[in-house]
Amino acid sequence: MQTVTLNNGVVMPQLGFGVWQVPDDEAQPAVETALAAGYRSIDTAKLYHNEEGVGRAVRASGVPRSELFITTKLWNDEHDYDRALRAFDASLDRLGMDYVDLYLIHWPVPKQDKYRDAWKALEKVYAEGRAKAIGVSNFTVANLTRLMESSSVVPAVNQVELHPRLSQAELRAFHAERGIATEAWSPLGQGQLIGDTVVAKVADAHGRTPAQVILRWHLQLGVIAIPKSVTPSRIRENIEVFDFELSGEEMAVIDGLDARGRIGPDPDRMNWLG
Repeated sequence: MQTVTLNNGVVMPQLGFGVWQVPDDEAQPAVETALAAGYRSIDTAKLYHNEEGVGRAVRASGVPRSELFITTKLWNDEHDYDRALRAFDASLDRLGMDYVDLYLIHWPVPKQDKYRDAWKALEKVYAEGRAKAIGVSNFTVANLTRLMESSSVVPAVNQVELHPRLSQAELRAFHAERGIATEAWSPLGQGQLIGDTVVAKVADAHGRTPAQVILRWHLQLGVIAIPKSVTPSRIRENIEVFDFELSGEEMAVIDGLDARGRIGPDPDRMNWLG
């Protein structure tokens, strides 16, 4: 497993396992399968309603907690300082853990404009050692700039939609200049890239699947990726990406697929609190 060292020295696996849209009762077997396959980073959130299943899987796996990297997230209706602190405690209770490795603000929610208050709460749990690192998700350059103008801690991670059709080059460059790690949700474009002919040609050249090639592209960009699946064979397939390498030409060909093809919500317009 390759790792990324965050701006506070915490080491994070570069490939993790996401559980978005995985029901709680399915999260436990999926995460157990992932841990048995070698994943050590698990990404969940309050919104996903499966923190309890993730916690059960971790305890059942027998893998020491110290070897794992667990991420969860603060939801949009809890950006008030005191409410954010309570939300963090509730996430720990659901996970059955006394700390998380990374805690993120899930969305900036621009119309509400309280993410700076939420960040102060994240700074507190970070100072207490109950979150080993703190960061954000779906933040734009403008959001990040405004946040850092009023805070003492630079986000360790910004988790955003990122895949070959939305490569986020400008945002990644901004992150790199400020020591913020880029993490990709939906790294496979929610499956829409699996049938792409360009990706298929590269995959055939390496005797690999399209999914493996796309994940390898992320790794070689230096991006953290968290593919999601509940199918055991695909869970195992997605981690078998450390024994081959894409050429510079192949990377450039995949880079050329970028078309600002956003699949998920636009962070500037995502104001849902439900």
